[in-house]
This record gives sequence, C-alpha cells and structure tokens, in this order.
Amino acid sequence: MPWLIKSEPDVFSYADLVRVGREAWNGVRNYQARNFLRQMREDDLCLFYHSNAKPTGVAGVAQVVREAYPDDLQFDPASEYFDPASTQEHPRWSMVDVAPVLALPALLTLDTLRTLPEWYDSPLTRKGSRLSVLPVTPEQFHAALRAVGIDHDALL
Repeated sequence: MPWLIKSEPDVFSYADLVRVGREAWNGVRNYQARNFLRQMREDDLCLFYHSNAKPTGVAGVAQVVREAYPDDLQFDPASEYFDPASTQEHPRWSMVDVAPVLALPALLTLDTLRTLPEWYDSPLTRKGSRLSVLPVTPEQFHAALRAVGIDHDALL
C-alpha cells in the first residue's frame, strides 16, 4: 500500500533524508496518523511531502525499511514529544523507519495534485486535512509520478 508522509522542509526535507540515508519517522502525535504508521509494511512506498512551505508538494519517494515500533521520543522527558502517560509496557506512540528511493525532478505541488482526477477528494486535497501520515491509493501514487514524468515500474 502506498502512503504520503509530511515533513516541513526547514525541519527535515527530502534532501535531508537522502543525506542521512535512513530516518525514524517519529514525533507523530495524532492517533489516526499513528494508526496509519502501524499499518505500514516493510517495502511500502511513500510520497514524501513538504508541508508548511511555499509551495507545498511532493519532493520525493521514500520506502518503509522498518515497520512500526515504539517511538523513542515519548519516553524522553527532554523531548517536546514526551508523553508521561506512555510506558515501556504500553507505549502510546509508534514510528517507522524510511529510506530515500527517488528525488522528484521538480516539486509536485499541491496545486498540481488538485488538477489530477485521481486526487479528487483525497484527504490531502480537501480543506482542513492536517494528518502527517495518510494512505494513498495506487492510482493516486501512479498519477503523482506520471505528473512529473516518472514511470512507476522504474521504481520496482
């Protein structure tokens, strides 16, 4: 199943993911987004979306390289993501590890995604949707790649 993961590029960009090679996708503090993280499987592909930027859009493709496990930041009192109600025995929050697959040749902007029929009424293109992790349909994933001239089969 394909996914969309969001990050603010001034905090952690797709170029940062390429630089580090692998990153824990931690700090997610929304139950629905957490549940999506828990559904991710190794080798699932993700559209890496730059949010809270001008413009916003998909910057690259990443891959899940480790399935959900307890988010370490929930146990760190020094972290802004610390959760005192979460315990080692019953962790509340999860994270996955992702690695870069392909940088897009150009940012695929939200405005462009909105023009693609496959993205009509997607949670991403609807007003007020703020989840940082979302499932996307295979059709949406392929349409996004086609919009920037990439053949999905080239990723396999």
